[in-house]
Amino acid sequence: MLNPRYLTKSRFKLAIECPTKLFYYGKPEEYMDTSAEDAFLQALAEGGFQVGEMAKLLYPGGHEITSKVHQEALDQTAELLRQDAVVLYEPAFLFKGLFIRVDILVKTGNHFQLIEVKAKSYNPNEPDILGKRGGISTSYLPYLQDIAFQRYVLSNAHPEARIESFLMMADKSKASPVDGLNQLFKIKRRPEGVEVILAPDAATIALQCRDLLFRVPVDEYINTIFSEGIEFPGGFGMLPELSEAWAEAYRADRKISPVPTAECAKCQYRAKPGSDLKSGLHECLNEAFGLTHEQVNQGIVLDLYSSTRKSALLQQRKILLNTKTLSQDDIGYKTGDQGLTITERQWMQITGEIPEPYNQGGFYLDTVMIQKAMTSWTFPWHMIDFETSTTALPFFKGMRPYESTAFQFSHHIIHADGKVEHAGQFLMAEPNANPNIEFVRALKAELDKDNGTVFRWATHENTILSHVLKQLNASKNPPEDKDALIGFIESILKDGNRAMVDLCDLAKRAYYHPDTKGSSSIKVVLPAVMKTSEFLKEKYSKPIYGNTCGIPSINYVDHTWWIERDGQAVGPYDLLKELGRELSGSATDLDIADGGAAIAAFSRLQFEDLDDAERQAIKLGLLRYCEVDTLAMVMIAEAWREWAKEH
Repeated sequence: MLNPRYLTKSRFKLAIECPTKLFYYGKPEEYMDTSAEDAFLQALAEGGFQVGEMAKLLYPGGHEITSKVHQEALDQTAELLRQDAVVLYEPAFLFKGLFIRVDILVKTGNHFQLIEVKAKSYNPNEPDILGKRGGISTSYLPYLQDIAFQRYVLSNAHPEARIESFLMMADKSKASPVDGLNQLFKIKRRPEGVEVILAPDAATIALQCRDLLFRVPVDEYINTIFSEGIEFPGGFGMLPELSEAWAEAYRADRKISPVPTAECAKCQYRAKPGSDLKSGLHECLNEAFGLTHEQVNQGIVLDLYSSTRKSALLQQRKILLNTKTLSQDDIGYKTGDQGLTITERQWMQITGEIPEPYNQGGFYLDTVMIQKAMTSWTFPWHMIDFETSTTALPFFKGMRPYESTAFQFSHHIIHADGKVEHAGQFLMAEPNANPNIEFVRALKAELDKDNGTVFRWATHENTILSHVLKQLNASKNPPEDKDALIGFIESILKDGNRAMVDLCDLAKRAYYHPDTKGSSSIKVVLPAVMKTSEFLKEKYSKPIYGNTCGIPSINYVDHTWWIERDGQAVGPYDLLKELGRELSGSATDLDIADGGAAIAAFSRLQFEDLDDAERQAIKLGLLRYCEVDTLAMVMIAEAWREWAKEH
């Protein structure tokens, strides 16, 4: 049975982001939509499914409304509400085409408690729902607008009820009193949706850990939303009128005229050139500005790297990335004395021109800066990369919601003679085994062998080691080697005598390739470097990277990393997906080619029932992915080193 086209709370939230998106929503065979898989991975990584199930256990004896058919769910809800006192999970309510499913509803007579559960951190000792300048903070506003919509529907569906509204979140001021809390809620992904399977003792343990979820009364904030209205791209309005208008447009499948803003840069309905699916963003830009698909694909201000002026430029109808449209004044162009500035990167993106003497044949490289940096580095060079997890419900006793778990690292070495080796790795993903101390201990053993320079890409490794340092200092039952571990961490953090070098920072200041569109993410820098480095092509186009060959690797045997297709080098991260399919026989769970998928894989190893073969395959996928992260650092450093030698 097809459900009527009601405006649900998720569609209401989507309309606040952009009312035009309602037209593209729910048409996967017609329009590109990248959000569905991302939403699942994010919920899996954050523990969103577990938080929802634990919250239900804190209100025992409730009735779950399981039907996915709207009318059946409405009928089941109405029947159960005949009771004077009842707890309902996912009850359904309808008012004038507005349809909601409430996470938890507690009814006592005419008193209704509406409880929205979110896998978001909250500290009741330092509440931050209101911003520093007053008003609801932007991080909470979407959640509160969601609850306001629910309360509006519920109050109209049951005008006799006195309603209190709550937001239930993970309390990061509390520590878990037990090991394995997260693992009590096992996830199974099925075609019809996600199933959460509870451990036999889940209810008992959840009640022991009830302090980890904090229920915040939010009616005062919701009243503010009702009185002050809602701002959205292209307008402003009061919740009842907006809901009615959006519900009518969605029911009629009528597109609301687009009003492009800077947020369109993250639109999930943007299809890449060559896709068989339609691109909602392209359609919007055509309707708003008359742009053709070709013009959009050639570059628009939404693609401008790290710009805070996108919305202003759109309002001025300065859309295309070229010098006919944009001037240096439009981007606030400034130079600096510490390498490339953001606006210099933007200007190269706009003009497509590389200034002399930095033009190395179509890309920018400050060889003087590279050479100067490299003379300050000590061989051997150590490339490290971490994989970590932060979840709402902690995996381990004594940890707080969203406290870091460092479960994996990879370590490559470049020697002075150019020899490269995958020197070591660490992966600890067994359920109920907190890896943090063993992680640092293993990393120390890897790096203590010499005084070579240690490298990271961006700030993640620094942040994680700082977190583990705090955990060690606060530990009530510290390991015997606590002081040695603390000394090691402090030595490679900022201001330490062996402080890690951030290659991403160097890339931002000394390297630019048009293919990166200004970004310094390693996943876009590596393919650009491979495209232009004859050294990398010569070295890595041969199957030399494996246990039986000249460059040792732990996870690959006789593997070729430089592969050309259609005249272009295929990036290692793209090849990882193919390797995942080789392991699994399908394009699903083992395609670990980014950090989000790695976190989700670790979560699966923690709480999912897996046979030995599945568990080992996922571990191999994680090891292969993390090795490529440090190999990518090696390749980039090698290419820079060769280019610097030539100059």
